[in-house]
Amino acid sequence: MELRNIALIAHVDHGKTTLVDSMFRAAGAIRANQRIAERALDSNDQERERGITILAKCTAVVWRGTKINIVDTPGHADFGGEVERILSMVDGALLLVDAAEGPMPQTKFVLAKALGRGLAPIVVINKVDRRDGRPHAVVDAVFDLFAALGADERQLDFPILYASAREGWAARELDAPRAGMEPLFDAILNEVAPPPPDPGGAFAMLASILEYDAHLGRVLTGRIARGTAEVNMPVTVLNRDGETVEQSRMTKLLTFNGLARVPARQVSAGDIVAIAGLKTATVADTVAAAERPVALAASPVDPPTLAMRFTINDSPLAGNDGDKVTSRLLRDRLFREAESNVAIDLSTVEDEDGVEVRGRGELQLGVLIETLRREGFELSVSRPRVLYRADPATGARLEPLEEVIVDVDDAHVGVVVEALGRRRGEMTDMRPSGGGKTRIGFIAPSRGLIGFLGELMNDTRGTGVMSRVFHGYGPHRGPLEDRRRGVLISTGDGEAVEYALHNLEERGVLFVEPGERVYRGMIVGEHSRGNDLEVNPLKTKQLTNIRAAGKDDATRLTPARRLRLEEAISYVAADELVEVTPKSIRLRKALLDPHARRRAARGAG
Repeated sequence: MELRNIALIAHVDHGKTTLVDSMFRAAGAIRANQRIAERALDSNDQERERGITILAKCTAVVWRGTKINIVDTPGHADFGGEVERILSMVDGALLLVDAAEGPMPQTKFVLAKALGRGLAPIVVINKVDRRDGRPHAVVDAVFDLFAALGADERQLDFPILYASAREGWAARELDAPRAGMEPLFDAILNEVAPPPPDPGGAFAMLASILEYDAHLGRVLTGRIARGTAEVNMPVTVLNRDGETVEQSRMTKLLTFNGLARVPARQVSAGDIVAIAGLKTATVADTVAAAERPVALAASPVDPPTLAMRFTINDSPLAGNDGDKVTSRLLRDRLFREAESNVAIDLSTVEDEDGVEVRGRGELQLGVLIETLRREGFELSVSRPRVLYRADPATGARLEPLEEVIVDVDDAHVGVVVEALGRRRGEMTDMRPSGGGKTRIGFIAPSRGLIGFLGELMNDTRGTGVMSRVFHGYGPHRGPLEDRRRGVLISTGDGEAVEYALHNLEERGVLFVEPGERVYRGMIVGEHSRGNDLEVNPLKTKQLTNIRAAGKDDATRLTPARRLRLEEAISYVAADELVEVTPKSIRLRKALLDPHARRRAARGAG
């Protein structure tokens, strides 16, 4: 059977996973009447909730006697480590671009990676059924992007298809019949080259994806570079430096068919397969025949730009919600995560009570934290900090910069430009995008974008859309405004009382409701002024013989402000932490004792 290996690359929400659903149905990988979840490849709970692809996944369909291995890649730059690994497994790519939005920052990011590997993508203008679609203008913008990224003549001569993944059709021309996915499959067979012939030699495969299976254990997925492999074949695993990691046998060989992994007795060069039976092999390791193992080259990954400290939860409420509450369990889980996710890096903290996690952005770190809490962990995390570099020539401090595109209603342009200006963003472009909206481009420091999405939503009444991608390192852009208001800090342990909270409302915005458990050092609200204020949310009304408790005037509290995980992470200051449990997200001071906080403040001053 002939073979094709392709990757789906696109900006977030441009339709990759929906397109795979349509390809499944067209190729008969699922029955026409079979009920499957929408966006079937987004199997992770967070992927469904957030509407994005986080983990790269492999699948396959057979079209007219040719097996097409398809890899769905993340569209967000925070998960770029996944994209870079996946592109080393394929010979072609489908670049999806929204017919209304056009190329976005992550489009540029994933396309640059594909062109850098010598791939010649097929361009699919998706969602052409949108009323605000402008497919011809988008094609021109895509060509300009190819040219700006240094595409060669072969890559610039890209084939174009127009599609509606949701409606299940693709066509070579906008006015062509819209009768199914056949034009897309034909383009893949005609435009994507089959894997190169087996160069000969012993079996070797570079591991690109690592998963944990309850029955199979560690499952490594990759493309076979040369040779053939059989079940129970002895192999040697080598790391990037050519050092032996382990020697074992492959107890299972699996190929892909639709949504399933199918056992195989033998696999050959060019195919994308999954193997089980190895104990310590991980991503970027080479699995090779035991007799003459040689390490395969692994692509370098862009460096992390943000770091956070993860520690176990040590608040007075620790252990009430989760079942994983020890430092050892947390460290083991984080180091296991780093094995499969090459885009994060770990180091233990000086006091050995925590782990510093370095990643590509707020979203990636937020997804990791959310995963941990769903697994039953209780932990505390610090505010993200950016990772600086020194200029090798001058020694000057360089900071990570990001390319930002914001789409806003025309009425909100001024407030957005002002807000990003305060965050040291430099405007690079502003143009109408149709429908009463304006698209504004900026180059802004990563530290200035921490927490900006929440501010953007407030400033634009929920209508603003922001996309961002790593731009590079540049000179430090100076100090930023810190959080402009202080916080309200509880002075006692117990349950918050409605009477006390009613009296505190004039002090600021509350984060807790009556009856919620609080503790000394916990942040229960935002102060209306710039300083922190210690308050007592447990105070009850003093009863007298003049007025009975039942005669109190009714109080009506403003609903508490609830911060989502990413909002909480960006809200806390340097001396504060976010306490994350399976059931709760709380804010607290790092030092719960007020005397310890004052001593630390004197020492810092």
